[in-house]
Amino acid sequence: MKRLGFIAALSMLLVAFSASAASAAQTTTINPANAPTGTHFQTGTATCAVDATTLLVTCSTYELAGVGNTNATGALVASYTATVQCRNHGGQIVEVKSQVTGATATTGSLSPKNGRLTVPSLTSSPVPTAADFEAQATCPNGNWTKETLTGTITLSSFTYTLTFAGFEGAYITITGNDP
Repeated sequence: MKRLGFIAALSMLLVAFSASAASAAQTTTINPANAPTGTHFQTGTATCAVDATTLLVTCSTYELAGVGNTNATGALVASYTATVQCRNHGGQIVEVKSQVTGATATTGSLSPKNGRLTVPSLTSSPVPTAADFEAQATCPNGNWTKETLTGTITLSSFTYTLTFAGFEGAYITITGNDP
């Protein structure tokens, strides 16, 4: 029984270490000057996580209090890169780096109730396809064929913001690079 408890404790430490290593590539900035005076977290925290399998970024739900009647908008932008090859009829290959910024996910305008603002989770979607990268790539001429190399589509960065109406900048900014 003690061995099982010890293994469970080690597993939790490993999970905690893995989570901290995965989030090490993120920076969170909270700027009180860009929110109503007294704004604070009531429940939850603003965090984002990257799914290593799907490359989707999901930012958590949380609630802010002390916002008065000030609306806010959450936004998430993810950028992806891939390597595209251009191949001519003679078999010559030229590598081209291609970058696509994914569509922006947004909460739309959020209205507080009784001075509290519930911010829903946001997920980046969709991840660009090989065809999206090939459309952005430029080959030496139209006779070359574009091919996205298998396994090269990656998340290069993301930015999450929560911005209050009437304020110049974001109250919360989370930036990250794929670890």
